[in-house]
Amino acid sequence: MTSNVETKQNAYGGALTKSDLLHMATNIGALGTEYSWNYPRQMHISFALMMNPLLKKIYKDDPEGYKSALSRHMDFFNVTPQLQPFVGGIVASMEERVAKGELEPAAISSVKAALMGPLSGIGDSVFLSCIRVIAVAVGISLMTMGNPLGPIVYFLIYNVPAFLVRFFGATKGYELGFSFLEQAEESGLMSKVLYAAGIVGIMVIGAMTVSLVSVTIPIQIGASVTGDSVQTVQDILNSILPGILPLCALGIYYWLLKKNVSPMLMILVTMILGVVGVYFGFLA
Repeated sequence: MTSNVETKQNAYGGALTKSDLLHMATNIGALGTEYSWNYPRQMHISFALMMNPLLKKIYKDDPEGYKSALSRHMDFFNVTPQLQPFVGGIVASMEERVAKGELEPAAISSVKAALMGPLSGIGDSVFLSCIRVIAVAVGISLMTMGNPLGPIVYFLIYNVPAFLVRFFGATKGYELGFSFLEQAEESGLMSKVLYAAGIVGIMVIGAMTVSLVSVTIPIQIGASVTGDSVQTVQDILNSILPGILPLCALGIYYWLLKKNVSPMLMILVTMILGVVGVYFGFLA
């Protein structure tokens, strides 16, 4: 008996199954976006490779239609890699309509172009500015404590959500079609997701700054006649705002980056300043 997975069809009566879509989400095209990326058309090769097995099935009785579809997906394309299968699912449902003569092929290129901006904004905010930052923070914290699981934890925190989004996006994109993005835009859901992801990313960067950036000024203020411990500049600054020096250091680096100062130069100056500061006793 054929399983539900193998017989499930979309609203247009297409032949693609859930198994086809899940395979599309993890094939060489979906996972190899960075290996074939180039400046003229960016992710076009990987997207065409990702769609190729589905196109062969959709146009199995139409060789010319298959050639045209494959050529169509060699146009410029760029999106957050984790969301590429979602676009692939939407495009697959549209390709089935094109194969039946219910949709103009040009509509697919228009939809892909329309999806690139919004999805890249969401994907970059969630994966690059939020999840990756959290994964790095947790992984580095474990490694600084000598825990060898740090790299593994980083790998899991970043990749488990990424693959879940790939699988879920491929199937839901196929089921929902392009109307989902239109509804998200109209309801304001997209802007809310971007805003929330930005807040979480900034919070994580702040936490990383306090825990991972170490700036200490051990200079003592006053003289101890009775033998009591004297205050240091670091104690005074911490009483005003704990972690104020790491925050100031981050602010300076950010300002220098905005001024297009070379990161390598900043690293070199930081190393020299640290050595000199420890030698003369104004840093620790």
